[in-house]
Amino acid sequence: MENKIKRIDRKLEFQGTILDFYTDYMQMPDGKVEKWDFISHRKGAAAVVPVMDDGKILMVHQYRNALERMTIEIPAGARNHTTEDTKICAARELEEETGYRSGDLEFLISLKPTVAYDNEFIDIYVAKNLKPGRQHLDEHEYIELEPMDLDVLCERIFAGEIQDAKTVAALLAYKIKYR
Repeated sequence: MENKIKRIDRKLEFQGTILDFYTDYMQMPDGKVEKWDFISHRKGAAAVVPVMDDGKILMVHQYRNALERMTIEIPAGARNHTTEDTKICAARELEEETGYRSGDLEFLISLKPTVAYDNEFIDIYVAKNLKPGRQHLDEHEYIELEPMDLDVLCERIFAGEIQDAKTVAALLAYKIKYR
């Protein structure tokens, strides 16, 4: 199917630390011009499913302002720069957020979590053979860790308690691929 919608202009509305907010002017097939929102994620991100020796997944509890509550997520974060290998980013975020390192990271999936209005991508890895390192959180980052059984995590997904897209996709993909 041929794309009959085209962008005729893009206006920067706000430039943030990692996100830029734009208004796109889109020409529709009937000739009308519509305004669409577009968010550019300049760096991309990586996440990791940390698997403990007993098979439990090491989960991160942290407060998310957009939801005004604590969430249960896999460790994740933005790349330091646009050319940083996402595997290096995943390894760094694993140690920063959990205090564990792994030389055994395997690519799992790549996501584009919100394709309707932004271009963010997240590459997700599985980390096994975890070794204690040193947790070093960002200045205003407060994280609690909890090793959790994969079946319990899946139950919590289907109960609506875990809603973070990268975490849901990663856990379900991990379960299908490795179990």
